[in-house]
Amino acid sequence: MGGKYYQSYFDVDDVEMSKSGIHRIGNVAVKKEHYGPLIEKFVHSSLEELSRVKEEWGVRELLWEMGKRIDDEYSILRAASRARVPIYVPGFVDGAFGTAILTYNEMQRTRTGGRQVRVDVLKDEHELMDIVYSSKSLGALIVGGGISKHHVIWWSQFAGGLDYVVYITMAIEWDGSLSGARPKEAITWGKVKPTARQAFILQDATVVLPILIPYIVKKVGFRKGIRVIG
Repeated sequence: MGGKYYQSYFDVDDVEMSKSGIHRIGNVAVKKEHYGPLIEKFVHSSLEELSRVKEEWGVRELLWEMGKRIDDEYSILRAASRARVPIYVPGFVDGAFGTAILTYNEMQRTRTGGRQVRVDVLKDEHELMDIVYSSKSLGALIVGGGISKHHVIWWSQFAGGLDYVVYITMAIEWDGSLSGARPKEAITWGKVKPTARQAFILQDATVVLPILIPYIVKKVGFRKGIRVIG
């Protein structure tokens, strides 16, 4: 979309950065106009088109449509849309994308004949349920943690748990966070089978994934049936 992100530092004067109109994401800096307003403009223009197609959308459906409209060969959304790989985001309202949908609907509400877009989050849950119940076995590569990790293991428990699981995280388990919880803890919930093949990698995903993914592709090739929960 044309926004720029810059290398920064963890130990900076955040008050001064805020006064200068700069957001910080760890050691990455981005100007405010290159984030929220840019995303909102893109989402609003996309919803203007999509509202003419139908009024109600699932999150996965919306993400595929957004991917079609992104002109960037490095975009994960664009690649997933082209390959028809479903992306499920259970916490999608927690960020600029969800807020942009809200502001779009608010603008449409004030217009005569305005078309609002309704998002059915349970539609995605039904799709996830169908995936779990129709699968002969379940495997997961979980990068990081939080709500996306929990959603994967939560739905897996209804099919007896994951058969294969790899966790990659820098979080620690003794602070009580879900992100740092080990696969063996999930056994007590029925989210990972006691017989599951499991691995816990306490490492930076940006180091691990560039090593892991090419190895897997070379070893077993590409397989269908992949879903992404982000």
